[in-house]
Amino acid sequence: MNQPRIAYLINQYPTVSQTFIRREIRALEQQGFNILRIALQGWDAKLVDEDSQRERMHTRYVLQEGAFVLLWAVLQILLTAPVRFFSALILAIRMMRGSERTFTYHLVYFAEACRILPWLRSFDAKHIHAHFGNNSAEVAMLVNALGGPTYSFTLHGQNELLFGGTSEKVHRAAFVVAISSYGRSQLYRKVEHVHWPKIKVIHCGLDTAFHDFAPVQPTALPRLVCVGRLCEAKGQLLLVEAAHRLAQKNIIFELVLAGDGEMRAELDSLIDQYKLNGQIRITGWLNVSQVREEMLAARGLVLPSFSEGLPIVIMEAMALRRPVLSTYVAGIPELVLPGVTGWLFPAGSIDDLMAAIEDMLSKTTDELRTMGDAAYMRVLQRHSIETESAKLAKLFRKPANEDYVISQVSYASHNTNRAPP
Repeated sequence: MNQPRIAYLINQYPTVSQTFIRREIRALEQQGFNILRIALQGWDAKLVDEDSQRERMHTRYVLQEGAFVLLWAVLQILLTAPVRFFSALILAIRMMRGSERTFTYHLVYFAEACRILPWLRSFDAKHIHAHFGNNSAEVAMLVNALGGPTYSFTLHGQNELLFGGTSEKVHRAAFVVAISSYGRSQLYRKVEHVHWPKIKVIHCGLDTAFHDFAPVQPTALPRLVCVGRLCEAKGQLLLVEAAHRLAQKNIIFELVLAGDGEMRAELDSLIDQYKLNGQIRITGWLNVSQVREEMLAARGLVLPSFSEGLPIVIMEAMALRRPVLSTYVAGIPELVLPGVTGWLFPAGSIDDLMAAIEDMLSKTTDELRTMGDAAYMRVLQRHSIETESAKLAKLFRKPANEDYVISQVSYASHNTNRAPP
């Protein structure tokens, strides 16, 4: 039996925050798929673990060889398929409407699509799946418009909808994946009702290796951990403000900020200003095993995000039997149940964040264990990598609509003389 051949397209890959994509790809490979990994950039990024370094060796990078190679790819498509070339170029220009990106960006996406098309034909890819609904999805759509295979994409957060052209991307896609019901509802707002059936909810999956070991009992220490990029959207500044007020009330606590990012200097300055260096520690970037150890050493995870999709780190904490404190944002309430698997509080409220932390610190280890067990059961029911990847595999194997089939036939007719990689 021939292995189904598909391509995955990601803007930057691999990265610390995208281990869920790696899990998804490998789960599909275990189900018989042959997957070509394509990223626009990331060949020179700093990687903190050997697994990511190995994954990079299996990835092709569109921008690695520079502008001349892109221009040559554009010229080749112009000479060999002028009708499709200009049709796709017009589509790229049309994508400027409502986009926050300038004309130049969309021309670059068009050139990237020209570069990718020969790789797909050489690989004999039957479908291309993009992660994130921004430029990756647009490039996949332009590849299809140039005569390439059908495409789909996964939308992770509502910020991707600000990129523009969502309706066009969904209209031309074979199917679209949302990682939560909330995400699906936001896509419903952007597209005509006739396209709603092609929008599917498939959760991000957890690797069994992450949680397949004996439970570790919650610590009696008053320690919480916040895992994520140090950035505005994650709300770490609010967390430091809450920590300052807790310290003023003489409440004993420890807080670990596991991660790094553009706001580190500002956070360091605020921690110094409030003299919280003895209570708050910033770790810098950590690999998967280090993140797991920080979670296991804490009572629970706190994530005071202002904007999210459905954070993988929440799933991981729950898989480790740690309750979660987070905000009523996007898909988070679909997973975190107040009083059962954790705490939810209004985004941006220091008072409500403080109350949630105080309540967590007041719990006995037995109470935390009960909540952690409930969290474990809930996340395994909803985020099994085997179950979720099987849903995706079914979509890849079975065309979702007639347009999918027609487009696939068109691509096959252009693929009889495949170009070299």
